[in-house]
Amino acid sequence: MRPVEYARPTSVDEAVRLVSADPDASYLAGGSNLLDHLKLGLVTPDRLVDVGDLGLDEISETPGGGLRVGAGVRNSDLAAHPWVRRHQPVLSRALLAGASGQIRNQATMAGNLLQRTRCVYFQDLSTPCNKREPGSGCSADDDRAYTRYNGVLGTSEHCRAVHPGDMSVALAALDAVVVVQGPDGERRESLDDLYRLPGDAPEQDTTLRHGDLITAVELPAPVEGSSQAYHKARDRASYAFALVSVAAVLRLREGRVDHVRVAWGGVAHRPWRARILEERLTGQTLTEDTVRAACAAELADAHAHAGNEYKPAMVTGATAMVLSRLRDEQEARS
Repeated sequence: MRPVEYARPTSVDEAVRLVSADPDASYLAGGSNLLDHLKLGLVTPDRLVDVGDLGLDEISETPGGGLRVGAGVRNSDLAAHPWVRRHQPVLSRALLAGASGQIRNQATMAGNLLQRTRCVYFQDLSTPCNKREPGSGCSADDDRAYTRYNGVLGTSEHCRAVHPGDMSVALAALDAVVVVQGPDGERRESLDDLYRLPGDAPEQDTTLRHGDLITAVELPAPVEGSSQAYHKARDRASYAFALVSVAAVLRLREGRVDHVRVAWGGVAHRPWRARILEERLTGQTLTEDTVRAACAAELADAHAHAGNEYKPAMVTGATAMVLSRLRDEQEARS
């Protein structure tokens, strides 16, 4: 058995100091992802710094009409929160679509954001994986590889893995902001800026530096009069990762798209904010043809392998379905 030192700081500053000073230290929150990796031998920290008692489990409304969610808030509590269910239901639906009830009771806001890929090659120590061991090669970069769950957007020859989250996809569509405490103090960055594409350094999932600690996520005020939805296509009805997923926020004015936000899951190394699609649809009459044309523009640089060539068509169909339903809801209101 490999010994691991355990530390339980009493403040955020102490936790950041402990991890920043030790390159082999890791934060421990709910542990639903980290403990799996410890068992598999994917990570071997010398010290675990428990951040469970730092008061990061509060949810509060902000002066601007938004919501501040502490990093330690459990997924089940966030999904059931009255403000979230009423004002940002896309987030509640995404949380309920992820994992099982037992895991949602354990998983935290920050831990969910930082969960690592479920690529079969990343989790198999007997195969090369640049994310696990930089420079060893990418086993998925081969037409004979198992690529059913791999990405089609923003990939590189060094990594084709996808981010596995549901909640993060909804947060991307909501323009969420991540609050980070680091050795140099506190900073805020958009969810888009938190995640990286693999490029030539796929071992770096995010832009966080060693010792950085997510302390909260801030949701903006809801877009008045908008409709929201989350759709997840998966192999079975529960406890399965997305083949593709779509989070969307839509508002029409006088029959045209006034506000639209769309994020995709299961297609890239990070939650994929479909900004080209949003730009194409804004000001347009929303029809299946306009949505499919906007999806085609967003997917212009998609690169599929033999096992995941279904993904561009699937995410296009899912997006058309979700936006059509939201359009019908908007029209029923008027």
